[in-house]
Amino acid sequence: MSTQDVLKNASTLASYNVLLQVMFRVLTFLLNAFTLRFVSKELIGVVNVRLTLLYSTLVFLSREAFRRACLSGGTDHNWRQVINLLWLTLPLGVLWASLLVCVWLWLLEAPDPQTIPHYGPAVGLFALSALQELLAEPLWVLAQAHMFVRLKVVAESLAMVAKCVLTVVLVVSVPQWGLYIFSAAQLVYTGFLVLVYVVYFLHFLGSEEANRKLFPLQRMADLLPSRVEGKPVIDWMLARLTWSFFKQSFLKQILTEGERYVMTFLNVLNFGEQGVYDIVNNLGSMVARFIFLPIEDSFYVFFAQVLTRGQRVRQQKQEEVAIAAEVLECLLKLVLVIGLIIAVFGYAYSHLALDLYGGPLLSSGAGPSLLQCYSCYVLLLAVNGVSECFVFASMSKEEVDRYNLVMLALSVSFLLLSYMLTWWAGAVGFILANCLNMGLRISHSLLYIHRYFLSSQWTPLHGLRPSPLVLLALGLSAVLTSLSEGLFCCDGGWFLRLAHIAVGAGCLLGVMVTVFLTETKLVQFVQTQMLSRYGKKHT
Repeated sequence: MSTQDVLKNASTLASYNVLLQVMFRVLTFLLNAFTLRFVSKELIGVVNVRLTLLYSTLVFLSREAFRRACLSGGTDHNWRQVINLLWLTLPLGVLWASLLVCVWLWLLEAPDPQTIPHYGPAVGLFALSALQELLAEPLWVLAQAHMFVRLKVVAESLAMVAKCVLTVVLVVSVPQWGLYIFSAAQLVYTGFLVLVYVVYFLHFLGSEEANRKLFPLQRMADLLPSRVEGKPVIDWMLARLTWSFFKQSFLKQILTEGERYVMTFLNVLNFGEQGVYDIVNNLGSMVARFIFLPIEDSFYVFFAQVLTRGQRVRQQKQEEVAIAAEVLECLLKLVLVIGLIIAVFGYAYSHLALDLYGGPLLSSGAGPSLLQCYSCYVLLLAVNGVSECFVFASMSKEEVDRYNLVMLALSVSFLLLSYMLTWWAGAVGFILANCLNMGLRISHSLLYIHRYFLSSQWTPLHGLRPSPLVLLALGLSAVLTSLSEGLFCCDGGWFLRLAHIAVGAGCLLGVMVTVFLTETKLVQFVQTQMLSRYGKKHT
């Protein structure tokens, strides 16, 4: 597969993933707004913080390192060895599940059974759902490596719709079931994921399309562990790389879910406060997750396939390095502009958004301050996601091992900062700690990128220099929307709220026009690599 083909497929994957994440966030957004009317904020806190943390920790530690290692190098693997390696995620998941369930049941403070019953069974069912999802891991990696972009969209869309429908039905009909409702919905979600992948590969393997694409496997039995003639059962180079990523993934999970670990293990917030924080956190991270995360995941595949891990720039094909540098520059510019827009407009519209979404429950107290801080944090998330995606795709195994020490220091500092800042500033302290640690991670990644391209003619970090006119438009928008918030929002009725929204819409339009007129290279990149596929599809 040529570099241009890889870029086109990565761009398509990013575009489909963005659409998928939009649907996920919208459905979750509506589901939370609906369930808030039927269940307590304490129940929301237990489900969205305590039990979801169990699920995410289990699947992340069991599979993330395998995914990153097995997607390196594209499709140039002995796939029977890769399949054998990927099946190790299941016994590893069982080990992690045994340990984590014991911690969640016996070491953590359990919620009051009178207020939130069925906690013990819910812990077991959430762990079971994670193990169920690991059954599809070999199929997921195969699909990602061979750019089956629509399969992931269909699988996760059906699973999410099924989960939402079941949750709504059970919340309305049997709200007394409490945690059983969300446990059943989680099992249905992971079950649908596995089912869709299995059904797809049942039809795909051995078909004319598979033969035309020279797909390395021919039948479903090839997806099971098996001996490899004349070679080791697994690729030991990939296994060593997996171990390096595994050590890193443990630390990255602490950084990613750090505030939930602090809330869960140190009891700095009660379950009700955790519920409010989680709702605000999900609302604030909506754009970050449905735009930045899909871009990061998809272009990690692109960089990993185009660049040779661990080699200097001069030792690689210059045409491919040039394309990678240009793509990195455009991606940095894209996420920076989006992040600045979110920071500017999110600050002035946080109070209105929470008031519309949850009423006084969310818009009073610390809710607006939380969302305002999160809007600024999104800017750091944007830059860090793209910069780290390049760094992880180009680092050698030795560099990954050295970076694990950096991640260890960041993890320890983050936990300490979270604990101290939370006692000082409440829930806002979590976001401040995240900002400080994210700034350190960005600094490390940008330094690596600068050194990586230092001996070449390319300077992708210029993507972090937006047009002065764009900065001017954003500055004016920040002033005007802040004045509008003071004049119109949010206790003067719907007419004044609409006036505030109209001011924001006008300012946003001005910023977008400025970007379109001044950032021509960025606009061309978005049109050719991310939007052209939709035009072709609809025509």
